[in-house]
Amino acid sequence: MHEALQQFIETRLPLIDQRLHELIMATNMPENLKKAMAYSVDAGGKRIRPLLVLATLQDIGKRSDDALTVACAVEMIHTYSLIHDDLPCMDDDDFRRGKPTNHKVFGEAVAVLAGDALQALAFRSLTELGSTPPEKAVAIMKLLGSASGAEGMVGGQILDMEGEDKQLSLEELETVHLNKTGALLSFCIEAGAILGDLDEKGSAQLRTYAKNIGLAFQIKDDILDITSTTEQLGKTAGSDTSSQKSTYPSLLGLEGAIERLEYHHQTAKEAIGFLGDDSSMLGMFADYIVERNS
Repeated sequence: MHEALQQFIETRLPLIDQRLHELIMATNMPENLKKAMAYSVDAGGKRIRPLLVLATLQDIGKRSDDALTVACAVEMIHTYSLIHDDLPCMDDDDFRRGKPTNHKVFGEAVAVLAGDALQALAFRSLTELGSTPPEKAVAIMKLLGSASGAEGMVGGQILDMEGEDKQLSLEELETVHLNKTGALLSFCIEAGAILGDLDEKGSAQLRTYAKNIGLAFQIKDDILDITSTTEQLGKTAGSDTSSQKSTYPSLLGLEGAIERLEYHHQTAKEAIGFLGDDSSMLGMFADYIVERNS
């Protein structure tokens, strides 16, 4: 990882973790529900989504007192999706981020409710943006609703489930992942652009970047699923193969998937050429996404 990116992550992660903890602990709720929510939020992870919100603002030379709250809102949505994704009725996983999944610790009913509560808290948090003009706050809420709901992540999850035991075409597979994985990643970039008052031309280029890193992220996940161990991934390796899902390696072969990964990586980097040299955080994040080993 590039030294500048490492420093950026190390300085922002504690701020993200602190704000997430504050948002959950300040909510009046039954103690067991609070513990279940905190369990999955505090499990860590790479925090790529909230970091992308902050990186976008840094790259366009702007700041916002509300950026951390927006970053944490998308992380709560992401965490809720993982809790539900791990349930027996979905992917039926026992481990997430190297720890027993939420339903293995708290039971299925509490896990479902913890995910529901995180989703609701994410949107409530966005109603409390103090320095963002109301019309922009509403635009961010609408964007997150689209990215996380039937038109985005949830719609992609349905397509993913319906694609099990089927041979999807490359176009169909990309549609699944542009929604299931890419929609939330795109939200992070677009929300940062809204907070930073970026013009439409720059925002369009950032959307191209976001689309391509979303696909690159999923292709890398598919490659790691067959090349890494459960210990390295922090979740069950080979799960996509065992559930008979179409993946980029299954469609293109491992070498073809790596070539496709590089194509989307380079397209993403070209889209943000307007930010200047290779010192942009978004450029370094694109490199990190394709170079990571977990």
